[in-house]
Amino acid sequence: MDPLSRRKVLLAGGTMGALGALSMAAPAHAKSLWSWSPSGSVAGRGAGTDPQWVWDEEADPVLAAVLDRGEVSKVNELLRAWTRNDQPLPDGLPRDLREFIEHARRLPSWADREKLDTGAKFSKTKGIYTGTLYGLGSGLMSTAIPREARAVYYSKGGADMKDRIAKTAKLGYDVGDLDAYRPEGSMVVTAVKTRLVHAAVRHLLPKSPGWNEHNGGQKIPISQADILVTWHSLPTFVMRKLLEWRVRVSPADSAAYLHVWQVTAHMLGVKDEYIAGSWEAAEAQSKQLLDPAMGPTPEGKELTEVLLDIVAELDGGLTRPLVSAFSRYTLGDKVGDWIGLSEEPFWEPLISRTWPLLVAFREGLIPLPLVPEAAWTVEEAIRKFVLLFLGEAKPIAIEIPDMNRPS
Repeated sequence: MDPLSRRKVLLAGGTMGALGALSMAAPAHAKSLWSWSPSGSVAGRGAGTDPQWVWDEEADPVLAAVLDRGEVSKVNELLRAWTRNDQPLPDGLPRDLREFIEHARRLPSWADREKLDTGAKFSKTKGIYTGTLYGLGSGLMSTAIPREARAVYYSKGGADMKDRIAKTAKLGYDVGDLDAYRPEGSMVVTAVKTRLVHAAVRHLLPKSPGWNEHNGGQKIPISQADILVTWHSLPTFVMRKLLEWRVRVSPADSAAYLHVWQVTAHMLGVKDEYIAGSWEAAEAQSKQLLDPAMGPTPEGKELTEVLLDIVAELDGGLTRPLVSAFSRYTLGDKVGDWIGLSEEPFWEPLISRTWPLLVAFREGLIPLPLVPEAAWTVEEAIRKFVLLFLGEAKPIAIEIPDMNRPS
């Protein structure tokens, strides 16, 4: 895949798939006690505290102070110029915020440059799969996580989902970029800005009457568990589907892809004792956090409808049925029903028959003559969705919110 096409696929994945990462993800509503062992983490040890009761003690007081001092507009204006990992921070930032960012922008001591580079190359070669799964799997899955959907709905961005999606696209693209964590890349910047957004929302969202009515008793949003729920809806879910689709993933590529997301979790402020050290540990943690967190809500269905309306607006009707059908194929009918995806009697059986053949051909498992024309029709329709969704892409700036969704 050429660099431009790869960029478009990855950005489209980010456009919907990173929705949770920037959207004030909410914790699992399961009542089970936290039992995941920190021995399975990248740290290899930890206190074992339930992450639903842990937030971001470094970022939270700093952003609360910035908001209370009325400096959000000034800070956003200054930070728009900060775009590269190796770029000095702009002059004029409040001292406490500058000190926090300088500390937060450092990669963890355990970050492995070789693995990060390998992970970037994996995204290049498997971008058609990861981009599709981010966009038509993870992105719509986020609307099936009740507290996440409600937090998105009642936050400032919930009033303008098109703008919200544009902003969330940046994390999805940057994490898969070849230069993601290199000096010339921008993933460090994107992750730190996202961390600032999360901290600001922790200060703002408890003041929202709508969120307080539907928060399930949670007093402070975006705990460590909340971020992990979203994290598992991205790499853990994607790797699971790649294996299910029989995509060829070498042990080195698998480890590298995980490492990219491990570093990303750290840069988003997740404590190392909660970051899974292996895919086995990630699956175990996902079963405890993500699986019980899913279910239907009116807000989730409304957000899904907004996303699909944007697709219909861009394409005049062809792509929306395909998005619904492919997302049902990827997420399952239960989740599809939860978020209100339409049933598509033409597309659904077509996708279930032809997508495995297309994957097998791409992986070199079957020769060209056995791949039906319908398989290419499905892929080209998905590619069209990608291009249409990105057609209105403009320079994206992740900015600190200063209010919740208006009543």
